[in-house]
Amino acid sequence: MEAAGKEEISVEDEAVDKTIFKDCSKIAFYRRQKQRLTEKAAYQALLDSVTTGKDSTRFQIINEVAKRVVAVPCSGQESPSILGEAQYIEHLNSPLSWICAEAEKMRLKHSEYQCGPKCKFSMQLHTSEVSSGSVHMVFYRTVGNFLYTHLYLDPENGSNNAVQFKYQSQSPSDLDALKGREATVQEDPWELSTRQHVAQKGAEEPSKQVPVIQDISNKAPKTENFEDPLEQTPCSDFTDEADSDEPSTVSAYLPYTSKTLKAVPLLAEVYGIEGNIFRLKINEETPLKPRYEVPDVLTSKPSTVRLTSCSGDTGSLVLADGKGDLKCHITANPFKVDLVSEEEVVMSINSLGQLYFEHLQNPLMQRATKENEDTSVDTTQENQDELCLWEEKFENFVDVKVNGKTDTGVKQNSVGILVPAGPASIGLDFSLHGFEHLYGIPQHAESHQLKNTGDGDAYRLYNLDVYGYKVHDKMGIYGSVPYLLAHKLGRTLGIFWLNASETLVEISTEPAVKYTLTQMGPVAAKQKVESRTDVRWMSESGIIDVFLLTGPTPSDVFRQYSYLTGTQAMPPLFSLGYHQCRWNYEDEQDVKAVDAGFDEHDIPYDVMWLDIEHTEGKRYFTWDKKRFPNPKRMQELLRSKKRKLVVISDPHIKVDPNYSVYAKAKEQGFFVRNHDGGDFEGVCWPGLSSYLDFTNPKVREWYSSLFAFSVYQGSTDILHVWNDMNEPSVFRGPELTMQKNAIHHGNWEHRELHNIYGFYQQMATAEGLIQRSKGKERPFVLTRSFFAGSQKYGAVWTGDNTAEWSYLKISVPMLLTLSITGISFCGADIGGFIGNPEAELLVRWYQAGAYQPFFRSHATKNTRRREPWLFGEKHTQLIREAIRERYALLPYWYSLFYFAHVASQPVMRPLWIEFPGELETFGVEDEYMLGSALLVHPVTEPKATVVDVFLPGSNEIPVFQRGGSVVPIKTTIGKSTGCMTDSPYGLRVALSTKGSAVGEVYLDDGHSFQYLHQKQFMHRKFSFSSGVLINSCADERGRYPSKCIVEQIFVLGLKKQPSSVTAHSSDGKAQPVAFTYCAKTSTLSLEKLSLNIGADWKVHIQ
Repeated sequence: MEAAGKEEISVEDEAVDKTIFKDCSKIAFYRRQKQRLTEKAAYQALLDSVTTGKDSTRFQIINEVAKRVVAVPCSGQESPSILGEAQYIEHLNSPLSWICAEAEKMRLKHSEYQCGPKCKFSMQLHTSEVSSGSVHMVFYRTVGNFLYTHLYLDPENGSNNAVQFKYQSQSPSDLDALKGREATVQEDPWELSTRQHVAQKGAEEPSKQVPVIQDISNKAPKTENFEDPLEQTPCSDFTDEADSDEPSTVSAYLPYTSKTLKAVPLLAEVYGIEGNIFRLKINEETPLKPRYEVPDVLTSKPSTVRLTSCSGDTGSLVLADGKGDLKCHITANPFKVDLVSEEEVVMSINSLGQLYFEHLQNPLMQRATKENEDTSVDTTQENQDELCLWEEKFENFVDVKVNGKTDTGVKQNSVGILVPAGPASIGLDFSLHGFEHLYGIPQHAESHQLKNTGDGDAYRLYNLDVYGYKVHDKMGIYGSVPYLLAHKLGRTLGIFWLNASETLVEISTEPAVKYTLTQMGPVAAKQKVESRTDVRWMSESGIIDVFLLTGPTPSDVFRQYSYLTGTQAMPPLFSLGYHQCRWNYEDEQDVKAVDAGFDEHDIPYDVMWLDIEHTEGKRYFTWDKKRFPNPKRMQELLRSKKRKLVVISDPHIKVDPNYSVYAKAKEQGFFVRNHDGGDFEGVCWPGLSSYLDFTNPKVREWYSSLFAFSVYQGSTDILHVWNDMNEPSVFRGPELTMQKNAIHHGNWEHRELHNIYGFYQQMATAEGLIQRSKGKERPFVLTRSFFAGSQKYGAVWTGDNTAEWSYLKISVPMLLTLSITGISFCGADIGGFIGNPEAELLVRWYQAGAYQPFFRSHATKNTRRREPWLFGEKHTQLIREAIRERYALLPYWYSLFYFAHVASQPVMRPLWIEFPGELETFGVEDEYMLGSALLVHPVTEPKATVVDVFLPGSNEIPVFQRGGSVVPIKTTIGKSTGCMTDSPYGLRVALSTKGSAVGEVYLDDGHSFQYLHQKQFMHRKFSFSSGVLINSCADERGRYPSKCIVEQIFVLGLKKQPSSVTAHSSDGKAQPVAFTYCAKTSTLSLEKLSLNIGADWKVHIQ
C-alpha cells in the first residue's frame, strides 16, 4: 500500500481526458429518454382522487400504458375461457358492479407479464380477442368512492397460475370457502394491492380451469401496506359490524416484469410556499425502494400555504393560495400544469407530454420464476437491451446499477442488503410563454444567455475535473446549480430543479401558437400569439422535485431562491482583498520573499496561499518538515502585517495506515465504499487514495474536528482553507471521477448524489473553522465543486482556466451566471491557471479581476513566476493601480456583500437586472453592474485602445458611475485590509438629471459574528437632494461604534459652481467647508473634512 502511495502523480494526469463525454448521445439515460419519448406515452392525472391537506394537494398520475391489459400468447397451451373466469368472479360477488378492462393481444416473449395500475374503463369481455396461450387479465369494480379489484391470470400449463386480489370480509368465516386453495407466490413479487368485499357466503367451488387461492393472511409479504391509494372515504356498503371487525386478508402474488417505462402509478404533490413559490413533487407511489430526495440544501422546511380549489371544469383543477393572483391550473387528460398570473399563462408543465419516469424494478434474471430457472437465457436483442439497463460499460469501467449484485444475486455485506434498483431516470418539460431570454444552470464556459440547444448537445450538469476546459462548450465542469431564470418585459421567473444526479437541460425556442384557457375567463381566451421557449430537464435518478419561482421582478426571484437555499455567507473583510497563489510556493523562505515583494513595490495584498506541496507527501492536515519546519512562525510573520494564510485540503485521503487521518477514518468506516462493501480507492495526488463520505453527518462532524488547533498542528487562527478536487476528482476513474455505483451513507449510490459531494465538504470545512473559534469568527472557504446552496459556506471560482484572451472574455458571463444563481462570491484565476500570459493579457486580467468579487492570481506548476513586479515597471504600475483601486472600493464591496447576505441581491449583476425594462440589455454579457452604482466593461481583446460601451438608462451614467448614486470609498490604502480599519472614508456622489443621489455603507468589525448575534454593525444612508447631502441611520438595530471620518466628498454632475458649502452636525453646529469646482467636468471636490461616518450630519451646497 505504501509503495502505491509513493507513486508520483504529474500534472499531465490531470490533463483533459479524452473519455469525457462531449456528445450527449453517448449518455445512456439521455439516449434512452430521447428514444422512448418518440412513443408519445402520455400521462393523465386522476383528479377524482385529489386529496387536499394542510401542506399539499395530492393526486395520482398514470401512464397511458395503464389503459392496456395484456394477453401474452404462448404456443402449445390451451387457454381457459375468459368469460368463464368473469362468471366465476361475478358469482362470487353477485351484488357488486364490475368494471373490466378490454384485453389486447401483444406478442411478447415467454413468461413476461405486463400489467397496469388501477383505472376505470367500460365493462367489456372479449373472449374472441384471446387466442390459446397465457392470458393476463385485469378486472376492476367500484363500490362507492372505491376502485377495487384486480384479477391476474396466467394459466399456461398450470405452473404460473395465480389469482391476485385482496379479500376483505365482514367476518373471518367468509374465508372458509377459499382457504386451502393453492396459488403461486414468487420470491420477488411486484405487489399490486387490491381489495374485495364479499357480500355472500358459501361461494361455489371454482371450476378446475380457475386458479385457486391460498390463505396467506398471516404471512408477511414484502409490501405490507395494502391500502388502495385511490381510497377517499369509507365504503358505504360496509356495515357497522364490518367496520368494527379486524378485516381478514387473502393475497397471492404474481411476478412482474417490464421495460423501464410501464404503467406504475405516480404520486404528484403540489405545494404553495410562502413568497409566491409553487412546488411540484412527483414520485412513485410504492417504489421498490425509496428514491433519493436531496437533503440539506433547503435551509429549512419551507413554510407552506394551503391551496384551495377555486374553479375548474370537469377534468381539471385550479388551485390558488388566496394571497395573490397566481393560480395553478391542472388538466387531467393529458396531464398538464399551467401557471397563470393575471389571467395570463406564463408557464406550462408537461404541455409537450415529455414527463418521463423510469420506475425501480428488479432485473430481468431476478424476475424469473423458480419453475423456469433452468430455462436457457434469452439472447434476443430485446432481452439484451433490458439487461444493459442494469449494467453499462464505459471504457474499462462497468457501471452496475444493481447495488451489491454478484453472480449469485444480492448479498449481505457490511453495507447492508443492497436492493436491486435498475435505471431510474426522470424528465419533465416546461414551456415558458413569451420568454426568449433564459439564464443560469452553471457551470459552463458559455455565454450568459442560454442558447437554443436544437439538435446540438444539451447543457450538462455533472461535476467534473476538466483541466483546461473548452470555451463555449455545454459540457459539465466543476459545479452544478440546477436553477434557471427566464426574463421578459414585465416578468421574471425561476425554475429550481432539486436533483443532485447527472442532469441534462435542453432548450428550444419555438414559434408561438395561440394559447387559451377558456375556463379561466375571456381574457385568457384572447391572449396574443407570443414566442415560447421550451425547457426539458432530464436527470439520471431521484425524484421530480421542482420549485417554480414566480417573481415577478428579478429581485423577487432572488429572494424566493434564497428563501429556499440560503443567502450568500457574509465574508470576512480580508477575503475581499487581493489573494496571491500559485502551485506551489516552495518553502517558508519563498513565502517570506513574496510577502516582502508586495511591501517593496507598494502593492497591497491580504492572503498568501499554499497548494498541495506544503504537506508531507500530500497528506492533508500535515506540513512538509523540510520546506515548512516552523509554520506557526511563518503565520506570525503574516499576522504582523494583518495578513492571512490559506492552505489546501482535498477530499481524497492517502492510503497509509501510518497516516493518522487515514487510520482513524478507516477504523470508523468513514470512506465511500465500493458496491461490494470495501472502501473505494482511486488515484489522485497522493497516489492511491480513499475518499471521505461527506454525505454522512458523522463524517462531516469528524472532519470539522480536524481543524481544531490541538489536532491540526501548526495551524493558527489566521489559517483558512481551500477545498479542491472535490467533484470528486479520481484520475483514473470514468470521466476522471468516481464510479457511479460507489456506495455512500444510507446505501445510496454515488450516481444519486454526485453533484452534491463537494457541497458537503465545503459545509464541513466551514463548520470546522467556526468550531475552532468557538463560534466567534467567520470562516473563509473556497471550493471548486459546488451545488445549489453552496453560497452559505463561502466562495467559488471557475477552475483551471488557461492564459488566453478567450478565457478572460468568457470569465465575465461565467461569473454573471454564478452571481444570479445565488453564488455572489465568485471569481476566476487572474492570468489564467494554465500557461504563461503575455504582459498585456496579465495587466488586462488584473484590471478585470479588480472588479470581480473573488480576486486571486493563481498559476499551475511548471509555469513561469508571475508576481506583479516581474513584468517591468510599466506593467507593474498598471497592476498596482488596479489592485489599489480594488482596496479603495472596499467599503462599497463590503456593503454589497452585506446586501447580498441580508437581501439576496447579487453583487455582480448583468445589466438586465438593473434595467429590466430595456430589451437591449437582455443579451449584454461583456459589461455588468457592480451593485446598482458602477458599470464595468473589462477590456478582453488584445491591442485594444478603444472599446464600445453600452450605457443603459437615460443620461444616468456619467463617468461610468450611475447617475443618482453615492459610492463610499477609502481614501488611504494600507498594506492589507486589516491595516485600513480606521482609515478615512470618501464619498463619490453622482447626481441624476434631477440633481439627486442615494447610497449606503455598511460597517462592522470585519471578522466576527457579532454583527449577527450582538447587532454590532453600522448601516448608514446617504441622500443628496436640493443641494443637501444627508448622512442618516439606515438600521436602528445596529450598535457598532466607529472613529472613522469622512474626509472627502466628490460631487459629479453639479451644473454650476456653488457660492458656499457648510457642514451641519446633529447638535446644530455649522462649519464652513473649503471646496474646489471644475466647470469642465462639473465636479465639486470637498477636502479636509472631519465628519464621523457614524453620526448624523448634513452638508449644504448653495
